[in-house]
Amino acid sequence: MEETFTFSADVWLWEAKDSWHFVTLPFDVADEVEARYDGPARGFGAVKVFAQIGDTTWKTSMFPSKESKSYVMPLKKAVREAE
Repeated sequence: MEETFTFSADVWLWEAKDSWHFVTLPFDVADEVEARYDGPARGFGAVKVFAQIGDTTWKTSMFPSKESKSYVMPLKKAVREAE
């Protein structure tokens, strides 16, 4: 079953790697993803998704974050530049 979630979040830079940018899902969205996702666990607990910002859509994965108690999603440089 395909689900669509719409949210706003700030982009942040991972301190350990200055080229990696992420967004952290709001808690309510992360809770919905966790409740609805029933596929096999992938490396690092990743959940494969299609993401969209503006007119740009791409395939990526979200990863659970112990620090934020949510999921984090990487933003490709091409997406950041396009949007």
